[in-house]
Amino acid sequence: MTTPTLAEAKTQIIAAGRWLDSKGWAPATAGNYSMRLADGRFAITVSGWHKGRLTDFGVMTVDAEGRSLDGKKPSAETALHMALYARFPHVNAVLHSHSPEAVGMSRAYADAASYMLAGHEMLKVLPGFTTHEAQFDLPIVDNSQDMADIIAALEPAMLAESPPPAYLIRSHGLYGWGKDMAEAERVIEGVEWMIAAELAEARFKESMK
Repeated sequence: MTTPTLAEAKTQIIAAGRWLDSKGWAPATAGNYSMRLADGRFAITVSGWHKGRLTDFGVMTVDAEGRSLDGKKPSAETALHMALYARFPHVNAVLHSHSPEAVGMSRAYADAASYMLAGHEMLKVLPGFTTHEAQFDLPIVDNSQDMADIIAALEPAMLAESPPPAYLIRSHGLYGWGKDMAEAERVIEGVEWMIAAELAEARFKESMK
C-alpha cells in the first residue's frame, strides 16, 4: 500500500468531509480527518473548519508528535490520530464522525466499556471479518479534554491480539481507521450503520409491546 502525497491526501480528506457531512455525521465544526503521507508527515484537518466546506487551506501538515509544520492550528484531537499511526504502521487514514445515533447509544449505555455488534451482514466490511456469524466489541471510553486520558483508556483494546478498527468516545463520536481512506470510510459507515440498525430494532421491539 503506497501512502499519498500531500496533494492527494488533501483531495481525499476534502472528499471525505463532504461525504460525512452529507450523512449528517459532521455537524458544525465537529470531526477531524487525517492521512499518513509518503514523506513521513501527516495531513490533518485544521481546527475550527466545517468539514463539509473544506478547501485545500483547511488541511495542514504535522509531524509524528502532532506538531504543526506550516503554522496552522491542527485539531485539538490530533494526539488521538498520532497514537493510532504510532501503534499501527499499516494505518494510513483516520476518520472521526459525530452521528446522533452513535453519540446517543454511548450515552444510553453510560457504564459500558464496549458495545457488542453481532450477526450483522455489515460486519464483513470491517477488516479481518469474513462472515456475519461473528461479533465485534466496539470499545467505548469516556470523553476527556486531556487526550492522554483517552489514549490510556484505549490501551487494553489496542494491545489485544485482534485490535478493533474503531472506537467510540462517550457523548462525543466515533473513530475509525484503515490502510487507506477507502477502508477508513468503510469502517465508519459500517459501524455507524450497525449502530443505527440496533437502535431501529430496539424501537420496533418497544412499539410491539
